[in-house]
Amino acid sequence: MPELPEVETIARGVHERLRGDQIVEVWFGGHREPFKTPAARQARGLEGQAILAVHRTGKHIVCELGPADGSVQSHPSRKNKDAARVEHPGAMESNPAAQWIVHLGMTGRLLVTTPEAPMAAHTHARLSLASGRELRFVDPRRFGRLEFRDLSRSPGFSAPGADPLNVTAEEFVQLFRPRRLAIKAALLNQKLLSGVGNIYADESLFRAGIRPRRLTGRLTGAELDRLRLALREVLEHAIRLGGSSVSDYVDADGVRGFFQLEHCVYLRTGLACLRCQTPIRRILLAGRGTHYCPRCQM
Repeated sequence: MPELPEVETIARGVHERLRGDQIVEVWFGGHREPFKTPAARQARGLEGQAILAVHRTGKHIVCELGPADGSVQSHPSRKNKDAARVEHPGAMESNPAAQWIVHLGMTGRLLVTTPEAPMAAHTHARLSLASGRELRFVDPRRFGRLEFRDLSRSPGFSAPGADPLNVTAEEFVQLFRPRRLAIKAALLNQKLLSGVGNIYADESLFRAGIRPRRLTGRLTGAELDRLRLALREVLEHAIRLGGSSVSDYVDADGVRGFFQLEHCVYLRTGLACLRCQTPIRRILLAGRGTHYCPRCQM
């Protein structure tokens, strides 16, 4: 499943390419699983909206939508597709009227492409844009979800937990110290931290030198802060490398990430630890395969 760095990478890519573009036509597939909001209602709400901004919230991609201001041509020529998409002055400061919320699930992809590009199997949504581009949602396993929110009728989307890139030292301690959970299970709890999954929980615990079975309530303040900083460092570095492509993940252009080349423990069972040469172990914890070094992590 795409985790915070992968979702952040996709959101940034879509924002850079489509900010200011206008949705002129929407097509949805016939499978009902991806639609948290009925497809017909989504289509009515999306058509005619301008994309003001695209950002990540937790593991979700949120497209902020508002009325088009006429700065995007409706039918650009092929030669002028890129010129047709212009930045909305102050778009980030605009008050959005609606949101389109994309959760990628296990195998979802959100791709910026052209109408001429072959349509991949398991494509569930195609948003045709005034610039001549298309935004497509592809999901073979159909665990992803698409939702439309009219902000005049419902609140904007928010993640259930704190964002690990912004959580303060004090907030981090308050989240974990009162609980008696294995720290790996706590990191995966989206009600505590939104966006952390199996890869980055394992990698951050290794860098912090903390065993995944340690109970949160028994970790010292210094250990928790070391973990907070390691988690942020790992996530930010993974974002710079475009995320981890260990399965189906690609960015908005269909390009694989590179952080999997720098994994220290994840999926390295039996291989020598990069620090101490001790074989990496794998255990099952909170229902997830968990990788750690028995010597470097205490």
